[in-house]
Amino acid sequence: MGADLFGIANLAFYISLVLLIGLIILGVPVPLCFAASLAFLVFTSDIAIIPQIPMGFRKMSSLTLLAVPFFIMAGGFMSSAGIAERIIRLSNATVGRMRSSLGASTVVACAMTGAIAGTCSAAVAAIGAIMIPTMEKSGYDRGYATGLVACASVLGQLIPPSVPMILYAFVSRQSVLACFLSSVGPGILLVVIYIFINRFLVKKMPNVKALPNIGFGNQMREIRGALRYGILAVMMPVIILGGIYGGIMTTTEAAAVATVYVLIIGLFIYRTLTLRKIYSTFATTSITTGVVLIMVFFVILISRVQTMLNIPQDLIATLTGISDNKIVILIMVNVFLILLGMLVDDFTGTLLAAPLLMPVMLHIGVHPIHFAAILGVNLGLGNVTPPVAPILYLACRIGNVTIEKVMRPALTFMIFGTIPVLIATTYWPDLSLWLPRLLMPQIMGGG
Repeated sequence: MGADLFGIANLAFYISLVLLIGLIILGVPVPLCFAASLAFLVFTSDIAIIPQIPMGFRKMSSLTLLAVPFFIMAGGFMSSAGIAERIIRLSNATVGRMRSSLGASTVVACAMTGAIAGTCSAAVAAIGAIMIPTMEKSGYDRGYATGLVACASVLGQLIPPSVPMILYAFVSRQSVLACFLSSVGPGILLVVIYIFINRFLVKKMPNVKALPNIGFGNQMREIRGALRYGILAVMMPVIILGGIYGGIMTTTEAAAVATVYVLIIGLFIYRTLTLRKIYSTFATTSITTGVVLIMVFFVILISRVQTMLNIPQDLIATLTGISDNKIVILIMVNVFLILLGMLVDDFTGTLLAAPLLMPVMLHIGVHPIHFAAILGVNLGLGNVTPPVAPILYLACRIGNVTIEKVMRPALTFMIFGTIPVLIATTYWPDLSLWLPRLLMPQIMGGG
């Protein structure tokens, strides 16, 4: 078979990949799309799938995977408990009172929400519903505000804890904590670049007005008031990440603590959670969790079948047959990941790309933790890029604005913000690896 692009096994693999993505685009439930792809691979080969099913169930019995439903649930309770309002108030008080401050506050609030909820969709839902109308009242165009929220929501999967990073760590057998840390550098860089882009663009918006200058003393009092108002919300990521990296809790234990923490402050301190909201959140997150876990099961089986068919080795041979230059191969991988992110959500993209491309990355000398950051930035960019662009369309629904009005500002942030960060993440490994090497030298081999 070798590097033959059109070998029987390779051809079956490419058809199964097209079948998977095509069914997703047609709106078929995602777990069924993975099942169809698996069925096609099995039926076009002589692989016996029945003996592999117990292996799939054994791998699903993972404490790491148990963190996924807890973090999804914590994000749902965060939205229901009104924690986003407290985060936004603190963000507004911190960034100052310049004309561009409200946009900068939106970016910072998305990053802070990502440190609690762990997904792009949670950041859009929590921040967009509040900040888009607020920015419009302050003179921002509604399409611009929606585009900014959509692009900044990518930070939800870059700032830890991140549910896609947990899934990546599970399917690639890497340290969850190291994967969390890998995307911090790209996430911080993206925050800084977005704030500068927003500041530049606001100069061309005559209707945007700065808040009245209240002086340094009053500013400090405003920050202290916002901190008192939102201290319990801000403490949540501190407790989660401090517990994990301090060795007090595992990732799964921290996810469970986060869920209980939000429940307690929402029910008994903020008094914003009701039994009806709790029931609704449980129902919604249970459906999401079920979908994700079914996808994980089919991905395990698909990866096993692909390995038995030598697909990873053939993919490496195909790519290196085109070019053995690491830079060129990384460009091809990035293009594939962006296209994949345009068609599927971050969960699906992570589960599909991580086991498929990991052998290629290892072959060309890319560290698996570095690849975690590359994958996260790529899929984040793809999720706000049409034709499917799930996060961009979600932001449009929340902002009650058409996609045409959002595309221009969104493309500006993507072209001048996300793409430079993607290039830096891909070709500057230290951006992703310095923090894991600093805090986890035993995992990273001391750098």
